[in-house]
Amino acid sequence: MEFPKELKYSKDHEWLRIEEGNAYIGITEFAQGELGDIVFVDVDTEGEDLEKEEVFGSIEAVKTVSDLFMPINGEVLSFNKKLEDEPELINIDPYGEGWLIKIAILNVIEIDELLDASAYQELVG
Repeated sequence: MEFPKELKYSKDHEWLRIEEGNAYIGITEFAQGELGDIVFVDVDTEGEDLEKEEVFGSIEAVKTVSDLFMPINGEVLSFNKKLEDEPELINIDPYGEGWLIKIAILNVIEIDELLDASAYQELVG
């Protein structure tokens, strides 16, 4: 299982990658493995300011539906439109093409509260 060192992780199994002052958020390889085959992603919070741990959408797998939680406070700038036709990208490439949303970071200090790769690896065993 991969735990890219350049990412930050939440205890809810979301990852966060910072690029040019914004952040991309997705679910971890561990999370997609637990969910199984992903068939649908619903994100209807584009343009909204959301607080840390607030639900920004949901992800549907063959067997279950799970909420997606904000790892930090942020404004949802965009949703990965590729997932509308290819939700399986989350299973295939969770840290790349399978990203979920792009946000504007509202409080940079919160990033330090997230887990680094080794702490997340310990969390999931």
